[in-house]
Amino acid sequence: MTSERKIRANRANARASTGPKTARGRSRSARNALRHALSLSVYSDPGLSEDSGAFAREIVGADANSEIQEIARRIAEAQIDLHRARRARHQLLSEALGDPNYESAIMQRKKLAAVIRCARSFGPLTPVPDDVVAFLNSKPEEPHKFAAILADKTHQLRALDRYERRALSRRNRAIQALDTARVLQTLSAEQKPQPKTASA
Repeated sequence: MTSERKIRANRANARASTGPKTARGRSRSARNALRHALSLSVYSDPGLSEDSGAFAREIVGADANSEIQEIARRIAEAQIDLHRARRARHQLLSEALGDPNYESAIMQRKKLAAVIRCARSFGPLTPVPDDVVAFLNSKPEEPHKFAAILADKTHQLRALDRYERRALSRRNRAIQALDTARVLQTLSAEQKPQPKTASA
């Protein structure tokens, strides 16, 4: 029997490890699944659902039995999810690269720290030195900008990579299942007794 003390400790541990505590953290975590809509099923979007059905028919044809059609639908769904993850990654990087004023979060903090240091050192009404102004106005050039974007977007890129790997794994398992089902279908067709023809 579990003691009252153990029950209280378990409840306290559960309360301490149940996600974000602040309203801002809760609202941010609530949007995680919707950020790229990759966690939503293909069937939640009518357009993707139609694409999935059409792609499944391309894979096995319209006259395949229901088991093979279901496996083909799983392949099609996984392939569409794979395209969604890759498109989301491309969009994430394209938007950041296309932004002429892109600034990484780290650089924003450095620039803010420089302004605060100047205000503390010289006073809030003293003009900012030229070298600090040059630093504040600096923008990363292409190779440095790309590196800054990759560093800044690591968390999102990792999440997209996980979606992509899951979709690839699902697709590969479904393709193996389709191959197995086709082999079994062929074997069962070969083992069926052939109708005897009447001899004259």
